[in-house]
Amino acid sequence: MTKRRSRGDGGLHWDEARQRWIASVTVGYTPQGKRIVKKASGKTKTEAKTKLKAIIRDYEDGLLVASTGYTVADAVRNWLEFGLSGRDRGTLDKCTILANKHVIPALGARKLVDLTADDVDRWLADKSKELSTRSLREVRSILVRAVSRAQARDKVKRNVVMLCEIPKGRQGRPSKSLTLDQAEAVLAAAEGTSMNAYIVVSLLTGARTEELRALTWSHVDLEGEPPSIMVWRSVRAGGDTKTEKSRRTLAMPKRCADALKAHRERQTVARKAAGARWQDHDLVFASAVGTALDSHNVRRAFRKVVKKAGLNEKEWTPREMRHSFVSLLSASGVPIENISRLVGHSNTKVTETVYRKQLRPVLLEGAEAMDDLFKP
Repeated sequence: MTKRRSRGDGGLHWDEARQRWIASVTVGYTPQGKRIVKKASGKTKTEAKTKLKAIIRDYEDGLLVASTGYTVADAVRNWLEFGLSGRDRGTLDKCTILANKHVIPALGARKLVDLTADDVDRWLADKSKELSTRSLREVRSILVRAVSRAQARDKVKRNVVMLCEIPKGRQGRPSKSLTLDQAEAVLAAAEGTSMNAYIVVSLLTGARTEELRALTWSHVDLEGEPPSIMVWRSVRAGGDTKTEKSRRTLAMPKRCADALKAHRERQTVARKAAGARWQDHDLVFASAVGTALDSHNVRRAFRKVVKKAGLNEKEWTPREMRHSFVSLLSASGVPIENISRLVGHSNTKVTETVYRKQLRPVLLEGAEAMDDLFKP
């Protein structure tokens, strides 16, 4: 008489229709009390028993994969839906676009338990032919976080993406800055437009475009000596600035104060024209009915001004006014430590890394000392 297998050892039976040995074991229960059964099959009884032992071993080690049919696409979509809570709309849209364009089409059909480091290496190598290194870092980050979330939910044993290095991608769009003549041309072209105050404040204070879009009149002091703006908010989720050092109060040049005074008068006229449609959010830079501007509004209006200034509007974005601020200050001899504080960086290393092409470090101390020692 065949000995009955012990409880927890699973079972083996012959499936006549499939002509295979089927191994099965109960590994737990759903919150609704339904039994969770894991199955494996083999052409021989020994093969099926070997697979059954592997399932039991993984179950005892706490490494059991919940679903062998779970794909990379399932993991990525789950992360997009539940793993980005609290992030702003722009981040959600960006991650969704990158995932749907670069991750899911290439790897989505692959079962997550079968995904290997070689698969990821080949995928990154292919993407390096069309994406910049920064974009490669972003798409790999999406896959890393999606698989990590799946790993935490027992969908996969380990995160093989962590084993893969980021290859060097294509040359990205280089950052650039306006020369003094170009900056003056843009400021002249902005006069009389709805973007005048925005461009003047951005170019002459170095505030981020996300910070200016969230700036309120309560954080603007036009009567102080000197006049100033309190850069305490941004359009990021929660309204926080990018870093703690980004929360700063900036003195404004007279030209900024004059531009904001004229802008406030223009906004008063717009408020009266809008009447009941006006939504008062106290925003300095707002739409015709007082609502917040989005990045597309600003970019579109900015390009019109750039084109009017005689520049190629496709080559410039609003964020490059901040780069221009750094470049113009550096060219005029302002120390990098001061520039770093003005733009709200946590340290000078960030300034040197992000704006290295805009900085012109000139070391004068040695030459001056030698001139003193060895008089010409």
